[in-house]
Amino acid sequence: MTAALDPLRRPLARRRILAVRRGREAWRPDDLAAEEPMEIRAQGPAGPAVPVAVTMRTPGADFELAAGFLLTEGLIDDPAEIRRVSYCEDLPADEQRYNVVTVRLARPFDPELLRRASYVSSSCGVCGKASLEAVAVRCPAIAPGPVVKAEVLAELPSALRAAQRVFDRTGGLHAAGLFAPDGTLLEVREDVGRHNAVDKVIGHAVLAGDLPLAERILQVSGRLSFEIVQTAALAGVPIVAAVSAPSSLAVEAAEELGLTVVGFVRDGGFNVYAHAERIAI
Repeated sequence: MTAALDPLRRPLARRRILAVRRGREAWRPDDLAAEEPMEIRAQGPAGPAVPVAVTMRTPGADFELAAGFLLTEGLIDDPAEIRRVSYCEDLPADEQRYNVVTVRLARPFDPELLRRASYVSSSCGVCGKASLEAVAVRCPAIAPGPVVKAEVLAELPSALRAAQRVFDRTGGLHAAGLFAPDGTLLEVREDVGRHNAVDKVIGHAVLAGDLPLAERILQVSGRLSFEIVQTAALAGVPIVAAVSAPSSLAVEAAEELGLTVVGFVRDGGFNVYAHAERIAI
């Protein structure tokens, strides 16, 4: 279900810029993180492909992004429900073809699910309780374990940062990484969107048939939102860590679903906001 990125869909864009340093100016080339829209379509066993979302993303790992998105939004619960993922085959062979991804499913789906989900968002305080109840219904609480040493957690941001190849050239991308309990980096994905990076790395596990991710740590480069905790819970990830702060709803969801949430992982320290029993000090 994987595909090589088309040459037109590069994660970098080259521009000529005016750089000013200490009162001196110079024109030079510069790399920017690419940002393009991607339309995700879903198709059941019968009937046409139905557009379900458009997201702004950094090109690359597009199939993983689509699979992770469908898991997060409830259109799939099991990797076996995905039959095929492909770029759109009914568009001309131009650059837009590689901005449309179709996921063919083994069962019928209800496109209204996504429309209803638009009302269940952490951006709306009224909907916070509904958001939490919705994800709690879809996945069981995370089982106990594993236990991770504090010194391992403290080193995760550095390991993630060292693996950010596109960030090195642009300075403009978020990252999400899956780690083993001993701190070994297993997968990393970058994107202009925080949640896109998470969907990509979780989508990789979906397409590989590796769910649930019961022995994994998810480390993210920014803050920790409810949506990221939700995606981790649906994938079975027991520990989620971030270099910045979690939101209140993210912590509430983690407490209810059994996830360990760690924030402000930087400068050798961190804060544990939920289920500290998995951290060995």
